[in-house]
Amino acid sequence: MISAFFGLVIIFFIMYPIANSLLTTNGKILIETLKDKEVINSIWTSIFTATITTIIAFILGVPFAYFLARNDFKGKRIVESIIDIPIVIPHTVAGIILLTIFSRQCWIGRLLDSLGLEVIGTRIGIVAAMLFVSMPLLINAAKDSFLSISPKLENVSRSLGANHWQTFLYITFSIGWRGILTGMILTWARSISEFGAVIILTYHPMIAPTLIFDRFNAFGLQYSKPVSTILIIISLIIFIVLRIIARRGAAVDKN
Repeated sequence: MISAFFGLVIIFFIMYPIANSLLTTNGKILIETLKDKEVINSIWTSIFTATITTIIAFILGVPFAYFLARNDFKGKRIVESIIDIPIVIPHTVAGIILLTIFSRQCWIGRLLDSLGLEVIGTRIGIVAAMLFVSMPLLINAAKDSFLSISPKLENVSRSLGANHWQTFLYITFSIGWRGILTGMILTWARSISEFGAVIILTYHPMIAPTLIFDRFNAFGLQYSKPVSTILIIISLIIFIVLRIIARRGAAVDKN
């Protein structure tokens, strides 16, 4: 009973502010906001950059997570600690350190500039900020998923003639994809909600959290809340759809 009560308190603490925000939003202003091109563009920018971030995190993070799950080496704990650093540092600090390396004062910034790649003040900068703070979530989720799979299954596959890539694709990834998908969902959700690192690296073009902050400072709660409401609804819809896909996939695997 005590556990259930604490669970209800937690659910209330999460859901009541969200529900209250949705129910107290001015309907007239909400309709006007839905027609506002600046709002539409900022939300689209958030969704687009968060999706690109998740794809990049998947491409880079999954192979590295597999390497960490299947190999023990000297300094592994240090490497795993380094991966977790973006989770524990304040995200405004993340924005400052990224701004430092992507500016022309650093050789990385000068190199990118010579290649014609502008990071600061572009969508590339948004993706870079999102990737820095969210990729550890995917790596850790994928690594835990791979660790739950017995290496014996991979050894049997290879003994039957499958190469390393075939074994990974048809055995390891096929079994562990739900954990990886969970990591991708968390990465996408963390990316679309990122504000601190992005606002320092790229104020324009605006993502939705930046626009909400801008309108709150300029017009107050009444005009910032409708943008928040729209973003909450869109994020919840996408989140629920992804969860349904994951559950249906799990059901198919069981059958």
